[in-house]
Amino acid sequence: MTTIVPTSEEDPALSVVRFTSELSWSDAGPAVAEQQVSRLCVEAQECMVMNRWLDLTSLMLTSADIVFSNSKVSEKDLECIFTVICNLVTKSGIPDEELEMAKLICAKIIQQPTDKPVLRLKILFNLYNLLDNVYCRFYVYMKALNLAMSGKVTEHIIPSCKKIDSFLKEWNLEVQDQRELFLCVANALKDSKSSAKDSFKFLTRYLATFSGEDAYKMGEAKDEAARTIIEFVKAPDMFQCDLLDMPAVAQLEKDAKYALVYQLLKIFLTQRLDAYLEFQAVNSALLKSYGLVHEDCITKMRLISLVDLASHESGRIPYTLIKDTLRINDDEVESWVVRALTSKLIACKMDQMNQVVLVSSCTERVFGRQQWQVLRTKLGTWRDNIANVINTIQANKITEDSSQAVQGLMIR
Repeated sequence: MTTIVPTSEEDPALSVVRFTSELSWSDAGPAVAEQQVSRLCVEAQECMVMNRWLDLTSLMLTSADIVFSNSKVSEKDLECIFTVICNLVTKSGIPDEELEMAKLICAKIIQQPTDKPVLRLKILFNLYNLLDNVYCRFYVYMKALNLAMSGKVTEHIIPSCKKIDSFLKEWNLEVQDQRELFLCVANALKDSKSSAKDSFKFLTRYLATFSGEDAYKMGEAKDEAARTIIEFVKAPDMFQCDLLDMPAVAQLEKDAKYALVYQLLKIFLTQRLDAYLEFQAVNSALLKSYGLVHEDCITKMRLISLVDLASHESGRIPYTLIKDTLRINDDEVESWVVRALTSKLIACKMDQMNQVVLVSSCTERVFGRQQWQVLRTKLGTWRDNIANVINTIQANKITEDSSQAVQGLMIR
């Protein structure tokens, strides 16, 4: 086992310089090695005396590559070395210099993301916790996200993604940095089955940042807007979204490359199964190119069509209408209603005697201006009803009090 920091009065940073330089020059022969080690140690001491922390960081990182590749250095020692190097950021006190030091350290750590990725990720998080500058923290976190993806260890960073909202309050980012963050988090989460919905959520947050942008800027979001639509269509358990209201998505309607993708989104959010089948008959190759499975799309559109029936048929849906709309057999109607129930898309009862479904509530596929107006009307009706009940109770109480007063006079 190699000993990194000797138990002496020597400064830890100087000990690291001595150790890494000895490791780097070990093959050059004792005379050359001793000369080079002495030179580097003197240079490091000068940096420390003159508070040149950025130069010292650069000096210490020069030999850091050999530390990762040398089999004689354990992971524990590696972590120890970089803990000492990372700690230099606490000595600067100058925000711009602190950021430059963080950039140097990050650049060295992420050079070989597939070699000991978990350890490299741990070092970056150690660096993050040592930083005072909030933008530095954002910068390091972004590097950690990219390292986790490149090193295929995203499971180690997914828990931190749940704290993004609190991070945003701390970092106070500009819009461009927010975009970069949301997109990077979405990419980090996309390969995790348990985080698919979170990935979609961050994609939509990314697209939402383009509100009010000019056409050129908006164009940056086209590919991701199309990707978000496809992710929504693919997801077997997502039936509601606000993508149609987003300018970054709306721009696809007349786009030469993505117009059909936008049309597909409109079908899934505003139309029924028959519209999808007509679209698929003409664009089957397009759907396959995006990895969409026709049978899965039919299943989702049947559930969506049932929800649409529930919201437009005054709470009573005949079995025959469900059969015709979903293009199923008579004996399949109730099983599809049960599927919609278990997916919490509708709340209803089945009247088998009269062959109707009695709907009490249903999920809205989109929640735009029209839905807000309906909600406003309902709330107004409830308010008026409650006011009528209160007035009735008060009127009855006045009548009751008057009767009791009259009875009291008669007793006297």
